Amino acid sequence: MVDSNEMTINLVVLGRTQTGKSAAGNSLLGSSDFESHHSPSSVTTCCSLGRSCRISGIIRRNGCELALRIRVLDTPSYPHSALSKEQVRDTVSSALAHHFGEEGLHLALLVLRADLPLCPDESDHAIQFLQELLGPTWKDFTAVLLTHADKAEEAGFSEEAYLHSASSTLLSLLSSVQHKYIFLDNQKSIIKEERAIVLRKLLNFIRQNNYRVLLLKPSKE
Repeated sequence: MVDSNEMTINLVVLGRTQTGKSAAGNSLLGSSDFESHHSPSSVTTCCSLGRSCRISGIIRRNGCELALRIRVLDTPSYPHSALSKEQVRDTVSSALAHHFGEEGLHLALLVLRADLPLCPDESDHAIQFLQELLGPTWKDFTAVLLTHADKAEEAGFSEEAYLHSASSTLLSLLSSVQHKYIFLDNQKSIIKEERAIVLRKLLNFIRQNNYRVLLLKPSKE
């Protein structure tokens, strides 16, 4: 909270190379803060914090409208084409403690591609990484962001049909995070109305968690 009429939400985006982490961060912020493009190697090599402008018309508490600010921490992918697992983990852990150490983290967004199947090994590695970063309560503070939903839609899958035919690996992961997931259309996510829908869903997850935050410390003293 900055003042009684404003609320700040702290988010971090995590995921593999080319899942659309940085693009998702830009969509949430309504900006182009983070570098995002197709590449044969991992684009993001360090953490970067982006901040939105004041957003109105999204949230009300106790009958009053609040202005909303979004802060998103973009992170190197895991696995990474140039950094070891330990380097990525320590870089992200230090950045989380630096940027959100006092106010806490509202949600970690695990970014997965809706147009690619989730394999058991990939899911296991992602869960292990989340556990190491966020600790034993990681499930309460993690949501899944399914990017490239437009490609799944082009293939004839509605959200309901997609989940009906999804792998047991993905369904198990979604169940573990209490079904906190959002489909993100990479073609429409920059449209104001689409962004508002996504932000309201994120706020609903945070509300369901009683507005709790996860306080983070660096992995190394």
